[in-house]
Amino acid sequence: MKITLVRHAEVQEAYHGCYNGHIDIALSQKGEAQAKALALGFASKDFDAVFSSDLKRCKETLDAFSLSVAPLYTQALREKSWGRHEGMSFEQIIANEAFVYEDFEQWISALDGEAYCEYIERIRTFFYDYLPRQPYENVLVMTHAGVIRILMHLVQNISLEEAFSRSFGYAGTISLDTQTWAFKETACA
Repeated sequence: MKITLVRHAEVQEAYHGCYNGHIDIALSQKGEAQAKALALGFASKDFDAVFSSDLKRCKETLDAFSLSVAPLYTQALREKSWGRHEGMSFEQIIANEAFVYEDFEQWISALDGEAYCEYIERIRTFFYDYLPRQPYENVLVMTHAGVIRILMHLVQNISLEEAFSRSFGYAGTISLDTQTWAFKETACA
């Protein structure tokens, strides 16, 4: 199975650099243009299935596409929930909390919301258990940078810190072949 992973297009500026999680935010004007450019780039691709996070930023990115199949929206492809920290930047969290950043693992454990082990298991279950049992050969997945980085952590056997230190911009894409479980990075829009 070939999977094309796409991060949603740019969100409204007030949410840049924030732990947005499950906040249902819309695309910015630039994001709408990015979505149209992505759609043009994928116009010649024929996908057997399209899976997407059910959050607005992914739906709005996908709305620009002309698809031959109906997208399947799922909470399984959502970003991690950050609980009371959603919508806050790193600096805002530091200013409002009694804890400080010591290292990556400590930081993600200290933040509120979905437990990281549960988040990783949700992503692993979708890509390792659910998707391989489907009869598709060419799949498009519209999701979030965190989901893609968790999958990189799992597939490439790299640390979470290494996966999350890699830049992955809005409207970025990566191709994955489940036969080899190897990522092939492609240009970001």
